[in-house]
Amino acid sequence: MSRIAGFSSPLLLGFDELERVLARATKSANDGYPPYNIERLQTEPGEKGDLLRITLAVAGFREDELDISIEENQLTIAGKQIDDKERIYLHRGIAARQFQRAFVLAEGIEVSGANLENGLLEIDLIRIQPERIIRKISIRSADKTKE
Repeated sequence: MSRIAGFSSPLLLGFDELERVLARATKSANDGYPPYNIERLQTEPGEKGDLLRITLAVAGFREDELDISIEENQLTIAGKQIDDKERIYLHRGIAARQFQRAFVLAEGIEVSGANLENGLLEIDLIRIQPERIIRKISIRSADKTKE
């Protein structure tokens, strides 16, 4: 794997994992099916964090033909339609297809639920903003350690 030029800077320490995540995200791009939207939802005043929603157009898929899983911060949505062998088609323009769509989630983003309605699969995410912690680091002097 070739290194991304921005991550080779000596000032960016410990970003190797981020580089791997970006490489994984570029590999997960596929043929564009099913189409999807990602939106930021309005939050109530006083709520901590962001609410996000991924909506996939999965017309023709039943709930039992869809699978949503998370592994190592990667959200994977897969769909597999089973071809009905008992039907006799005079014309078949709607194929039984399968898909897999993957999204790499940042640290701190959690899936809060999923809903299938009118051919749209909505997956709700929440990103809780961590509290900022400022920590003072004491400096030891080499002169004080010799005394």
